Amino acid sequence: MFKEEREQLQFSWKDLGNIEEGRPNLGSMVPVFLYRLLQYTLRDVLIKRYDVKTSQDIFIEAGRLAGYEFCQNMLNMDLDYREFLSELQKLLKETNIGMLTIEKADFEDMEFTVTIAEDLDCSGLPVSNETVCNYDEGFIKGILEAYAEREFSVTEINCWASGDRVCRFKIDLIRL
Repeated sequence: MFKEEREQLQFSWKDLGNIEEGRPNLGSMVPVFLYRLLQYTLRDVLIKRYDVKTSQDIFIEAGRLAGYEFCQNMLNMDLDYREFLSELQKLLKETNIGMLTIEKADFEDMEFTVTIAEDLDCSGLPVSNETVCNYDEGFIKGILEAYAEREFSVTEINCWASGDRVCRFKIDLIRL
């Protein structure tokens, strides 16, 4: 699974395995601090080995792949945009990923502004005057690209780590 060098990403949802079979006593839930322990130690190693920009790019790419697979396997992609976003809001809350609010939805120009409160990545972090939710940027991007079959730009413009109490993302369709 991870022993060979390759040019293309190969992850698929089935690579998550059968969690119910593998964890019959402990189940599928783990505390947020463990998720962050993985994310922030990995980020630190990537920054040391490469640089901040490369680390951010890797987290965005990984988030995009995760979001794409999440959409393909957890969401009903046959819904119209409004119903799809409503289902996404519900699922993100049910899975404790975060509470999604749609602040702006321009379906004609495909421009959106969304917030995620109580998100996994940064809610509760000390203020560092930077946005840190690169994985979330990619995750949102992957979800939308899987659903719409079009490319989007997703940029975090406010973050708990920058002093806000929600993470806000600007989403735009990339026009070719």
